[in-house]
Amino acid sequence: MAGYEPKEQEIFPQLFGALTEALEQNPDQDFLGDMFMRLELGSHWHGQFFAPYNLCRAIAEIQMGDAQERIQTRGWVSINDCACGAGALLIAARNVMMRAGQDWSSQALFVAQDIDRTAALMCYLQLSLLGCAGYVVIADSLRYPITGSLLRPTPVPEQDIWYTPTLYLSPVWGYRMLWERIESVQRYATSDPEPEIMTDVGTQLTLF
Repeated sequence: MAGYEPKEQEIFPQLFGALTEALEQNPDQDFLGDMFMRLELGSHWHGQFFAPYNLCRAIAEIQMGDAQERIQTRGWVSINDCACGAGALLIAARNVMMRAGQDWSSQALFVAQDIDRTAALMCYLQLSLLGCAGYVVIADSLRYPITGSLLRPTPVPEQDIWYTPTLYLSPVWGYRMLWERIESVQRYATSDPEPEIMTDVGTQLTLF
């Protein structure tokens, strides 16, 4: 905030309040992504274009078809978007689960990644305000993909990981992370260490 004048700093809480109010009134939207494109802030040199939310909703409806089956197998499902933008696909997936009567706050882990810091943090803000449990990774998903476990990704220096408040404030997710840590310790105590790869991919739904 030091780079902004005092009058400019006063605008930030007003903007945050407007975002909160917009998502409370209508959670079935990509508020920041739509605003970003309306203001023409995207980089056409990098092919940066956020898909309209209606399209993201249709994709989520198709991709989330077997979510309930995966939830029944383990109790929760991971939903991934490796080029998340402002999070439209993940927001749409959350709303698909809500309309289906599924408990998205405790049955879905939202995993996002984007190379653009501004886009990734827009995604983080919206997922956090909508109460989604998960995290957003700022890094090139091709060069620096997420490794480790779904609940406890292994960070590398080239990644910046932002965890949503719900992931740590929810007792349900807290117990799951604790249990996974116990299993991990037991596994490493009885076997030779293996290279870090993303585990539990069977519970993961990839939207993009």
